[in-house]
Amino acid sequence: MSSEEFVAWQGAYNNIWRSFLRWLSNSLTLGEMELRRIRHDPTDIFTRAVQPVLWLLVFGETFTKIRAIPTGGVPYIAFMTPGILSQSVMFISIFYGLNLIWDRDQGIVQKFLALPVPRSAFVVGRTMGAMVRGLSQALIILFLALVLRIPIHWSLLSVIGTMGVVMLGSAFFSSFSMILASLMRTRERFMGIGQVLTMPLFFASSAIYPISIMPGWLQVVAKINPLSYVVEILRALLVTNDYTNIFIYLGILLGAIALSIVIGTKLYPRLAQ
Repeated sequence: MSSEEFVAWQGAYNNIWRSFLRWLSNSLTLGEMELRRIRHDPTDIFTRAVQPVLWLLVFGETFTKIRAIPTGGVPYIAFMTPGILSQSVMFISIFYGLNLIWDRDQGIVQKFLALPVPRSAFVVGRTMGAMVRGLSQALIILFLALVLRIPIHWSLLSVIGTMGVVMLGSAFFSSFSMILASLMRTRERFMGIGQVLTMPLFFASSAIYPISIMPGWLQVVAKINPLSYVVEILRALLVTNDYTNIFIYLGILLGAIALSIVIGTKLYPRLAQ
């Protein structure tokens, strides 16, 4: 490589690096704005935790005693804990687009779009806020599991891995929520679509029963359901210690996140229409 080619290559590399740092700074700024919303009104975090707490206290304790669902020798309440954690993350993230519609109605989105900031930074920045919300849910449910003495693995690897997977799950469902928000015109319609999607996603997954006991057609649905992969990764970390397919599931989840961010970035300008 000649000196001129090296200088040109180094200049191109520096430009790309500076562009990336600028994009990351913009994303973090948007994420910090979302964190301020949480700090000013944290009640949503605790109200969203009520449902998973009831699932563990009522459903989990009851079905553990009657042993109606085969779990491979694992206490049912331990089997379902990763599923309820995943459910909580999905519920709090999939309605995240409601904030986006609210910002559009207030004219905030239109002002953001006028800024010289990449559209992907808006999507990723808001996703960061959803990741913090998901992390808060994980901490609440893990604390409850500790109080109830649910027999899950409490190693440093399992806890750190759980935090990471919860953040990835939040990133996917929040970016998917932003796609829905870009297509919806009213908050009422968004809420209706969100309610229609959440329960089928939850029950057509491996959250509260093994995929193997489902009817054949439901097994197909469960295997293409992103929530199932979040559940299976968390179950491997917290319950089974079976890491055979964990990297495959993680790759599928990362691919789904990348795809949803790309689509969300493409659709984001529709909010200003």
